[in-house]
Amino acid sequence: MSVPSIVRPVVLLSMASFASVATVRVADPLLPQVAAEFGVSAGEASVIATAFALAYGICQLVYGVLGDRFGKYRLVTLATLVSALTVASAGLAGSLDALGAARLLGGASAAAIVPLSMAFIGDHVPYDRRQTALARFLTGTIAGIICGQVFGGVLGELVGWRAVFLLLGGLFLLIGVLLVIELRSTRVPPPLLTSSISRASLVESYALLLRRPWSRVVLATVCAEAFLFYGAFTFVGAYLHTGFGLDYARVGLLLGFMGLGGLLYALTVRWLVRGLGERGLALYGGLALAGGFVAVAISPLMVVAPAMILLGLGLHMLHNTLQTNATQMAPEARGLAVSTFANVLFMGQAAGIWLSGLLIDRIGFAPIFIAAGVALLAVGVAFALMLGRRPATA
Repeated sequence: MSVPSIVRPVVLLSMASFASVATVRVADPLLPQVAAEFGVSAGEASVIATAFALAYGICQLVYGVLGDRFGKYRLVTLATLVSALTVASAGLAGSLDALGAARLLGGASAAAIVPLSMAFIGDHVPYDRRQTALARFLTGTIAGIICGQVFGGVLGELVGWRAVFLLLGGLFLLIGVLLVIELRSTRVPPPLLTSSISRASLVESYALLLRRPWSRVVLATVCAEAFLFYGAFTFVGAYLHTGFGLDYARVGLLLGFMGLGGLLYALTVRWLVRGLGERGLALYGGLALAGGFVAVAISPLMVVAPAMILLGLGLHMLHNTLQTNATQMAPEARGLAVSTFANVLFMGQAAGIWLSGLLIDRIGFAPIFIAAGVALLAVGVAFALMLGRRPATA
């Protein structure tokens, strides 16, 4: 299947991923507003991020297998439509517990969209062109990061956090309808279906994936990356609000610069891959992440925007390299492999946010940011070294 033949289906997958990622990242600028409404600390309000990430991660164990069995594009379409209801329900929550439950449901429904979209691309784009194709697809997720953070802050300031979730629900509905129309066309390639999802075949598939040393390296690295990055970054908005007295709109605007760093990566990915290779991307990505977090922790407000750009660039340099390797962990069960990758990513994210939520109320923001930056540099260096020893079969 040639790349141009799936351009339009992939554009719609990118739109669905935009909505999914915007729903994840919208919690960052809304965290201080939710904390204020329900009379809790930022650490306690972080349940709106932890619940989403936890459900998102756990459900990958189901969606990967279902995508391989029934078709990845079909399942993304269904998940997008269901997310219209689950995401909008957060806007109707009357308590922090109810909001946490709504976010849990939203994470469960949105969990299928990004990993199965990536697996769909992996099925139909050769490996030598896949990192560039994935980076272009990720333009949607990067835009979701920007809009989730910027509009979460701006709209949260103007109309309140409830309206933000209701608007996101309407966006999911619109994109879901477009996906249904596309699915009925001849532009979506026939799914590469597995014959069975029995318990025995499922256990065998997971065992095959985890027996491969390189799969374990990729999964362990993305778990560490997510634990460290999101455990710190989720609280940057609360830090800007409490430390500098910024309103929610300006917090959202500053957080949105992280997405601009990701967009910079997407626009330059072809030259970066050619000039640095995968090892260079991992190494310099870790270095950029370290510089960004340390700058946020110790620098004046005027440095925050450039630091956000550096964080976005560094994250995508490291993470897109991990994503590309994830699509090749088990080509015979790519949906399961990429969903396992997403499972580990979001379980690491949930654990990092939970732990940071406990620590920040005790030791403050700056130590968390600095520790995350230094550790992410170590992760980037370690993965760059391991890429040099990657088996040829991977």
